[in-house]
This record gives sequence, C-alpha cells and structure tokens, in this order.
Amino acid sequence: MCVFADLSDRNIVVTGSTSGIGRAIALEAARAGANILVHGAREPSTAVDTCEEIRRQGRQCWYERCDFRLQDTWAEFVARVYDRCGLVHAWVNGAGVDLLTGVESQWDYGTKLQTLLTVDVTATVQLSKLVGERMRQAGAGVILNIGWDQADRGMEGDSAELFSVAKNAIMGFTRSLAVSLAPQVRVNCIAPGWIKTAWGERASDEWQQRVLRETPLKRWGTPEDIAKLARFLLSDDASYLTGQVINANGGAVR
Repeated sequence: MCVFADLSDRNIVVTGSTSGIGRAIALEAARAGANILVHGAREPSTAVDTCEEIRRQGRQCWYERCDFRLQDTWAEFVARVYDRCGLVHAWVNGAGVDLLTGVESQWDYGTKLQTLLTVDVTATVQLSKLVGERMRQAGAGVILNIGWDQADRGMEGDSAELFSVAKNAIMGFTRSLAVSLAPQVRVNCIAPGWIKTAWGERASDEWQQRVLRETPLKRWGTPEDIAKLARFLLSDDASYLTGQVINANGGAVR
C-alpha cells in the first residue's frame, strides 16, 4: 500500500507549536508517523493538549520551552532539543510574534519591529544555521520556514508593513540557505495567505468579505491546509524540492 508523505519514525521539531499553524503542523506530522518536539514560549500548560493529542496517535512527544526574544538562549535550546530527541530529521520554524491578537498588539510600532526582527527573523536564521550544520554533518535533514504570500506584493497598514519586513527576509534566507546546505539538507518555505487563525476568527464582516473577494477559491484557508502541505514538504515525496517558497493562498494574486 502506498502511503502519501510518510513520516514514520522521524523526529520533527516544530517551534511555536502550541497553537495556530504550528500546532496544526505538529499534529499532521504525528498523524504521518513522526515523533514531535513541541515548543512554546510560555508555561508548559499551553502545550498539554497538543502533546496529549500527539501521544494519542501513538507517537513520542517532548516539550521544550524557550522565549526566542532572549538571544542567549538559542544555542542552548538547540542543544537541549538534540539531547531529548537524539537525531532530528526535520525542523519547522513556526514561532512568531502575534502582533494581531496577543499583548504585543498594544505595543508601539518601534517595539513591534524590534521584537519581530528578533523572534521571526534573527531567531529563525540562527536556529536554522545551528540545526542545518548538525543536519549537514549527519548527511540529511529538512528545514521548513513560514513566510507570507503578501510580503512580496504589498499590503496597506502598520502590521502588513512589519510582517513584510520579517517575512521577505525569511523567504530570501530560505532560498540562500538551501544552496548553502545542498545536497544534504533541503530548505523550503510555505507562504500562507488568508488563514483563519485567532485573528481570522474575530475579524470584522468587512475583513471577512475582503478575504472572499481576494481569494479565487472563495474561502479562508485553515491551519490544516498549511499542515498538509508541510507534511508533503517534510517527506521524501518532496525530495527534489529545495529553495522554494510555495504560496498556499487559494489562488490569490493581489
């Protein structure tokens, strides 16, 4: 029997996996057979449900807490992860600052920018470099980043400006890191469109209509839509794909 995007017995790290897209990727990878290290920035209680659901799939699950705003914790975090998991087959950089619904939404523009650059950009770059070198020495591995489909097209508003800075950086970094780590390690990036995470659930009627108007498939995407694409990219079925930024946005082009 052919099993699509099989991840059996692989150890996969998903940062920012206690909610949203990161959580969906962790759960989908577990359904595909992977053992998962769940990461969150806050108290372990936020990870309990995710870990329990992964274990119900019959998979191993570990939890590591790390606040990526603290730059001196990154190397130690990677070392702890490898101590817990042993070999890491794939690493998903899903952690990011919640500028739309979190406490961060109340910060001023400059503080948002600095925090976004630290967590979404610098942490992703440095973690990827640390993990990528370990994977290269091991002879194989996959790194998957998360971008944003509108980052290279443009969108109005403070939050869009800030996300464009961060996500364009990650999408460009993905392409270059893929060349640096080839042929042993594949590096790709998913650029989601309108995904109904916490902000989408609360969005006004005006935003709901805008999403439908701008999306040819006439619906919001879901975290599970992104997770299914991630499952493919993490698997050997995508063995000839590296350095790619793949839009997952229902066909939106503007």
